[in-house]
Amino acid sequence: MVSNAVSQEFARKVTTEGVTVAEWSFMRALYDEEAVAPSVLAEKMGMTKGAISKLADRLLAKGLVARIESEQDKRAHSLLLSAEGRAKVPVLASLADENDAEYFGVLTMDEREALDRTLKALAARRGLRNIPAD
Repeated sequence: MVSNAVSQEFARKVTTEGVTVAEWSFMRALYDEEAVAPSVLAEKMGMTKGAISKLADRLLAKGLVARIESEQDKRAHSLLLSAEGRAKVPVLASLADENDAEYFGVLTMDEREALDRTLKALAARRGLRNIPAD
């Protein structure tokens, strides 16, 4: 219940900024990069190349991502955030922080630390390394 409530509220918040949660995850993954090949991004995000391609196309249409064609191989390209996309990432990150504060701010510090330890242990034991993005 908590996971669904947190996720649904965050999805509602990012929708007001014109993106989906998956698009936000994609943009956040690009934020620390100059330009990255879709295959590298797929590996980083734990997604298929096809899923990355679909997200890239949606973000290209919104003007939030740019595509750079390779000079050496005309079939290859890299992706990077556009100026508008780069400016939007901190806004979306603020919404994520706000959402976390709304849901987890009601816990005491000890409760938050216990929850954090428990979730990290669960992620480690299940081998979770990537943020799911649909």
